[in-house]
Amino acid sequence: MQITIWGNELLAWTSAAALAECGNDVNLVSQIQQEKAQMEFKVSNEPELEQLIQRTLNNGRLTISTEQEGISHAATHIIALNPDQYAIAESLVTQLSDKYRSNLLIINQSNFGVGRSDQLNDCLNANDNQIVAYIPDMLAEGSALIDYKSPETIIVGCSNGWAMEHIRSLLNPFCQTLKQWLTMTTTEAEFTKFANTGMLALRLGYINEMANLADQLNVDIDVIRKGMISDPRIGPHYLNPGCGFGGLHFQQYIEGLSALMSEARNSKLLDTVLIENEKQKEHPFRKLWRYYACNLQGKTISLWGLSFKPGTASIDNAPSLKVMSSLLAQGCKLQVHDPEAMDNIKEYFSKEEAISFFTNRYEALESSDALLLLTEWPEYSSPRYSDMLKRMHHPLIIDGRNMFDKETFERLGFTYYGVGR
Repeated sequence: MQITIWGNELLAWTSAAALAECGNDVNLVSQIQQEKAQMEFKVSNEPELEQLIQRTLNNGRLTISTEQEGISHAATHIIALNPDQYAIAESLVTQLSDKYRSNLLIINQSNFGVGRSDQLNDCLNANDNQIVAYIPDMLAEGSALIDYKSPETIIVGCSNGWAMEHIRSLLNPFCQTLKQWLTMTTTEAEFTKFANTGMLALRLGYINEMANLADQLNVDIDVIRKGMISDPRIGPHYLNPGCGFGGLHFQQYIEGLSALMSEARNSKLLDTVLIENEKQKEHPFRKLWRYYACNLQGKTISLWGLSFKPGTASIDNAPSLKVMSSLLAQGCKLQVHDPEAMDNIKEYFSKEEAISFFTNRYEALESSDALLLLTEWPEYSSPRYSDMLKRMHHPLIIDGRNMFDKETFERLGFTYYGVGR
């Protein structure tokens, strides 16, 4: 099948590589409205994705093209643009409808908002099988290729039989692990994506509120959490307290749903979640600030974990950005380590001279007055305690992800603070 994919999002590169690997002739227009697309993308931390992109480019199944080449390449198109590029999508759909008077399939996977796919459909003639369908983007950074090739659920917003037949044929190679295929209208599919993301945000916000309350009541949130997840009506997903959630796309979906709820229902539910999440990102800093009696001037603070979650180099909306900015404002010297996100942090804080970067996590602890753990990378889970004690000036641990065993650290002579512990 010949396919053109539009966009420079992770989804665009992942779908292009995966579909090309299956034998499709894929044309990727990665930078819209530019004379020649450049292979500039940040997928190096996605397991196997960069290698697959290169292989499919080398064997010719994937090509990078200009806008006009992409329009002429195929009658099947996937739109994976940024949320603020709806005007580009609308213009593109209009051009495609002029080019392909019948049997035109456009799969929208962009986060334009509820009802936007229907608006794109208004530019087409459904009687001639000119169709915009919607498939939610379900990829998670750090596991994008696996998520795309081995989905458990596929949701398709489409009411046209001809289009559904082509979509099933296109996605058939990825249905081996499929547990359910859900078909609904485009608006229902868009709303489902927003609703799912909103529910996850509410669970994260709720467990963090419970953790903060547990701090005040002097109870261990980990004990409470185990009791909660033992109830089959609740379960364990997204119920790990921490120093706030980040990520570009997750935040965008929540903000989009929050705006929709505010406009249609005057609801502030998700607004509150977003506001409280920004406060939660400062939780490790506040713990440290109170411990040192509101005076951090001249302190050397170590940080383990800078990305917004493990498995990615992305620092989009990461708690580390707020924590580091607050520490720098207090006159601290920072010694930081992250398996993947160091380059992004260096770029973000390019003008700061009080930050030292370490490729060895233990060296980042030298003469430190505290260690703040902000991202739960697996390599941090079983540290060499004796090495930590030997290097740190003051063995204070502030665990922003409740990753460490509190009893072990305290028994060995550390001062330990977690979230709700």
